[in-house]
Amino acid sequence: MSPGGPDPDRPADEPPSLVALLTALIEDAQTLYAAETGYWRRALAFALARARTVALLLVLGLFLLFFTLMALVVGLLLALAPLIGPWGALVLVVLALGGGAYWAVRRALRVARRAWAMLSGNAP
Repeated sequence: MSPGGPDPDRPADEPPSLVALLTALIEDAQTLYAAETGYWRRALAFALARARTVALLLVLGLFLLFFTLMALVVGLLLALAPLIGPWGALVLVVLALGGGAYWAVRRALRVARRAWAMLSGNAP
């Protein structure tokens, strides 16, 4: 309880005073607060450093994915041009990509609406 050990003025069988107990409780609470804030500061710093790395890697991945899709589109146009002509290949690729984009946006909106409904308490 007290940092110096038992109080020599107090007999061994007498319980500690209320003031001594409250002082020890306050010291323990201060120690706990300092330990917890230190821990959470370090955890937050660690998480932010990792989040920065993840964000940079996601940007790089999206950058490379964009150019991969561009190569795919050009390859499809070149492969389909001899079969259905350049304009037909263009129309087919544009319709396929537009249909995929339409489906993805509709799906994203549906998921977002469901999530919003659940968060606002209006879940079906």
